Amino acid sequence: MKTLRLLTIAFLASLVSVFAEDGVHDLKIGEAAPDFSLPGIDGKTHTLATYKDAKLLMVAFISNHCPDSHAAEKRMMKLLADTKGKGLVLVAINPNNPDGLSIDELGYSKYNDGPEDMKKYAAENGFTFPYLYDGETQSVSKAYGCLATPHVFLFDAERKLRYKGQLDDSKYEDAATVKSHDARNAVDALLAGAPVPVPETKPHGCSTKWLSKKGNVALRVEKWDKTPVDVELIDAAGVAALRKNGTKKVRLFNVWATTCVPCVAEFPELVTTARKFGLRDFELITISTDEAKDSAKVKAFLEKRGAGLLDRLKPSLKAEGRTTNSYIFTGASTEELMKILDPTWPGGIPHTVLVAANGEVLWRHNGLINGEELRAKVLEHMGGVYKP
Repeated sequence: MKTLRLLTIAFLASLVSVFAEDGVHDLKIGEAAPDFSLPGIDGKTHTLATYKDAKLLMVAFISNHCPDSHAAEKRMMKLLADTKGKGLVLVAINPNNPDGLSIDELGYSKYNDGPEDMKKYAAENGFTFPYLYDGETQSVSKAYGCLATPHVFLFDAERKLRYKGQLDDSKYEDAATVKSHDARNAVDALLAGAPVPVPETKPHGCSTKWLSKKGNVALRVEKWDKTPVDVELIDAAGVAALRKNGTKKVRLFNVWATTCVPCVAEFPELVTTARKFGLRDFELITISTDEAKDSAKVKAFLEKRGAGLLDRLKPSLKAEGRTTNSYIFTGASTEELMKILDPTWPGGIPHTVLVAANGEVLWRHNGLINGEELRAKVLEHMGGVYKP
């Protein structure tokens, strides 16, 4: 609970900064719905007037990448289905600019927040409502005061704001975890001609990715690229201990060498994968088959490709008595490594193994990897929503 309170305080403090720095309007209850003219994934331009016949208009800011939004979207569609024919119209708007997103913020989705990915995401999830893009200028998001995804704004027939805030109080996918159905309660009240019981709540979810934060994203990448790499020697027993896992983390093992052409070619995809899932319980462990005397060469290779240990992993490694995730194997032979890491390994490098927290092999690949396939396998196991 203490951690939750601290996160809430930090989020509320960030809202003050957003209003001050980004010109976000604090839309008040009773104010008119700001007009908009935005492209939809259907190829059409949508305006406020497009929905003039709606008895109630819900404008919901959502995104492709956010796990909190992922969970809420299913309940939004349930709300629409439950009120079908009663005059409620839902319009979803993606407020985010992809350039304002750091790659580690994409660890719950295979999609970025650009318009093309919006089409794929909506199709995959069976959206039953229009999905519009405001990431180009973000002017509509600022006019409404979008602070996070999801963030809901409900307007009456005269397009006066009657409710704003969270869809409900749960960030999880399971509807049973919802204790306060705030937006649904507001809809029910307005449809019944009654006052909204709680007209304003605080949104929760992923902060809006303003284009103005592009510089911060660049600085983050620069820091990663300049992070030093510690290379340590590891024997068969050490590999066996890592392979057993037993932590909360999913581990991705990659066996490689500086002299291996496909190893060198695929390495950027491994770094991309490590960064993408950098905010989750995930760890890339590289094991080089270079000679121990070539450790400086291995270190230089890894540093040039930005394979430094991410800050978030340091506490867990310290708890395990480790200082790095970059190793050179010192066992008798590669065959010995094969028996320990993956007995089905046919031979040759690179070889990649994805291992669950309990040691189960989730995916294995011999030879050059396809980065998108790899990341899809990781996401398939780890999921795209928060878990209680």
